[in-house]
Parts: sequence; C-alpha cells; structure tokens
Amino acid sequence: MDLTLPDAGWTVCLFTLGLTSTLGVSIPAGFNIGVINAPAEYIQRWSKATILDRYGTVLSADGVKTLFTVVVSISLICGVFGSLGGAVLADKIGRKRSYLLCGVLHTVGGVCFLVCRALSSIELLLVGRAIIGLAAGLTTSVLPMYLSEVAPTKLRGTLSSLVGLGLTAGVVVGQITSLEQVLGTVEHWHYALGFFAVLNLFCYLPYPWMPESPKFLYSVRSDPEGALREIRRIFGHEAIGDDYVKLQMVNGGSNQNLKLAMEENSTSTRSMWSVLTDPTLRLPLILVCALMGGQQLSGVNAVFFYSVSIFESVGLSTTAAKFANLGVGCLNLFVSFFTPYLMGRFNRRPLSLLSCFFCGVFLFCLAFVLHLKDAVSWFGYASIASILLYIIVYQIGIGPIPFFIGSELFELGPRPAAMAFGSISSWGCSFIVGMLFPAIQSIWGAFVFMPCSIACFVLTILVQFYLPETRGRQVSDVAALVSKGFRSKVL
Repeated sequence: MDLTLPDAGWTVCLFTLGLTSTLGVSIPAGFNIGVINAPAEYIQRWSKATILDRYGTVLSADGVKTLFTVVVSISLICGVFGSLGGAVLADKIGRKRSYLLCGVLHTVGGVCFLVCRALSSIELLLVGRAIIGLAAGLTTSVLPMYLSEVAPTKLRGTLSSLVGLGLTAGVVVGQITSLEQVLGTVEHWHYALGFFAVLNLFCYLPYPWMPESPKFLYSVRSDPEGALREIRRIFGHEAIGDDYVKLQMVNGGSNQNLKLAMEENSTSTRSMWSVLTDPTLRLPLILVCALMGGQQLSGVNAVFFYSVSIFESVGLSTTAAKFANLGVGCLNLFVSFFTPYLMGRFNRRPLSLLSCFFCGVFLFCLAFVLHLKDAVSWFGYASIASILLYIIVYQIGIGPIPFFIGSELFELGPRPAAMAFGSISSWGCSFIVGMLFPAIQSIWGAFVFMPCSIACFVLTILVQFYLPETRGRQVSDVAALVSKGFRSKVL
C-alpha cells in the first residue's frame, strides 16, 4: 500500500524546497564538475612545489599529471560509494536527513579546498575532492527520490527535474568561477574550488521548516500521524481535511486498521541484493541503470572537452575558444531551464525517444564532419552546429529524465536501492569516459564520438520497446507493467 498525496499544485513549501535544494545541494554537485579544468595548470604547479617543500621529492612531468588525474578522478570513484550510501541512508535516517547530510558533506569538502593552500596540504585537496564525490553521489541517489515523494503526481516530474537543472547550472557556475578573469588565478584558485560552500547556506537556513517524505513515514516508519502532519506542512491545513484522511484508510475502516496495514507494509524496505536478484524488478533496474549510465556514455562531457579544439579549428584564439566553450555551457543551461516545463507538460517516452535518437544522429554527424573538416572548408562550422544541436536535444530528454525515472518505475520499498544502482551506473560510466576518452581520441581521432553515438541508438531501442509511460500514473500501475522482465508489454 502506498500513500497517495493530494492532487494539488505548487505551495510555498514545495517552491521553497525546490529552490533551496537546487541552490544548496544540486548546484554545488555540478559546480565541482565544472570548476576543476580551467585552473588545472596552477593546481599542478602548486602540487609539485608543495610535495617538494614538505617531502623533498621532485615530481616528474608525468608524475604531476598522474597526481592531477587522481585529484580529478577520486571524486568520481567516491561518487560510486556515495551512491551506495544513499541506498542505506534513505531508509535508515530518512530522506530529509539524507538531504541535510548532502549539504554537510559539501560544506566540509569546501572548507578543505579553502584551507589546503594556506596549510600547504595536498592531502586536504585530495580529501576535499573525495568528500565532495561522496556528497555528489549521495545527492544524485537521494535528492530526486526525496523531491518526487513530496510532490503531487502532476508535479512529480517538474520538481524532480530540478536536480538535473541544478547540476547543469552548477557546471556553468563552476566554469565561470574558475575563469582567470574571476578566481581562476595562481593566487586564488583554491577560493574558486571552495566558492560553492557559500551556496550550502541555502540548504541549512530553511531546513527546520522542510518536510520529511510523507510516503517514507507512512510506509517505512509506519507513522500515519507523522505522514499526515507532513502532508499538512506541504499543502496546508485547509487543503487536508477529514475527507482526505478517510480516503487513506483501509476499507473505510479505523485508524487502527490503517496502522495494521502499515505494519504489514513496513517490511517493504528492500536491500540492494534483494532488488538485484528479484526477477520482477530486473527490467526496471536495467532501464534505470541504462538511462543513468547512458546519460554519461552519450558523450556530453566529451563534447565539452572536445569543443575548445573545434572552436580553435575554425580560427578562434585559445582564449576566445574557451569563452565559446563557456557559451556552449550557457546554451546547455538555457535549454535546461525549460525542462521543468517539459516534464510537466509532455510524456516521458516521446521525449526520451526523440532525445536519444537525435543525440546519436548529431554525434555521428560530429564525428563525420570533424574527420573531413580539413577537406571541406565549411565542415568546421558544421561541427559547431552539430555540437549546438546535440546540446539542445540532450537537455530535452536524456539529460533530465534519468535522474528521476527510478522514482516513477519503482515502488517505495525497492526505490532507494534502485536509485542507488542508477547513481552508481552514472558515476561509474562518468569515470570510464573520463579515463578512456583521451586515449581513444589519440588513436581514433574524430571517430572517438562513434561509441557515444552507438550508445544513444542502443538506448533508443531500449526505450522504444521497454520504457512505459510514467507521467501522471501511479507507481504501482507502472511497476506492474514491467514486472515480467523482457516479456513485459509496456505499450
């Protein structure tokens, strides 16, 4: 039995939660992805000098690059462990406290960045990157679930899509903050890395007035009075009257009957192993992991990495190419501002199909025109057009939808484990792309985008045949559609 929230619209509580969770947690998670690249040279220089002063060891050029690779990649690896923690913490301490823990971890990581240069400690830099990786993994695992569970059905996709919007905005804010004209200088790069800690204040200030998930209290904690209290906090006392309470009772019975029903359902909390081995959950778990991992394998970070050299190839200076790359990030952010509206007005399946298919098309075009740009003069501009079109179609589907689709495919019991598996897939694939992309690029050149294109086409096939429409539907109805694995008839 699952608690059905009132079919209401926006309230002050929902708006405040959406705004503060985006500013206080989602943007910091994205910030730490976008901030690290621009000051890379200064960080490497400082790391080499610090190790020489403290340990008397002279690092070679390859040793410095390896150390910086560890600085970058440790957050991706810890993102996997943060995702694992989300499966346990969401049920142990609740959605609201898990959300607070995301903010606390971000703050601790930010403080490590701010003091590492003053203390001449490369260890603090590494610890800070590890902690923000844990925070980011926990954020992508817990926050979409929390937002979807406090939202009424018609706002579920809109509110949950704010996680993806915040991550995108955070990347752009990080890129701007790390510019040499802002804080990305030899004296201030550590301030650039830790700047996001200021945003964490938005996580703490309204926290006492934020609701716990009523569905968590109702089905996991067996606390009907607590669930009703939180519903009234979200929607207002006037909106939740006695008629609503009666609708939630089992067979029109008494509160005692309701408590007994919830005691039976309190055993619905599922371990990660039980979710992984349950054949009725296999297809939705594959969908969640494929979409979350495919979001990274689609090559969005690789496109941003390659775009600077593409802009240089059409005659822009290095500085101008970096600003043009920032412009692409701003386009990415601009399009993402429309995703909450799209999630509220359009079905998930057609948006996912459109996005996956055309991402594959434009990545194929990008690889083709890059390979031949020296032979055909205007192909350099065609490559820029391919990047811009890719960014647009990415943000209407495969960008925002994977973050919350697990909340719409899984019922409350297996949901934390499923969201954790999806987050693990995302961070794991991000690590793989980050590690393999430069090596494959040096061998294949422009054709490095072909595996990304193929991944998008594979996702298109998976969505076409096995992703049910989830918008406006009760989760229990959706879960039944995919319970027979690959024999499910989802259309």
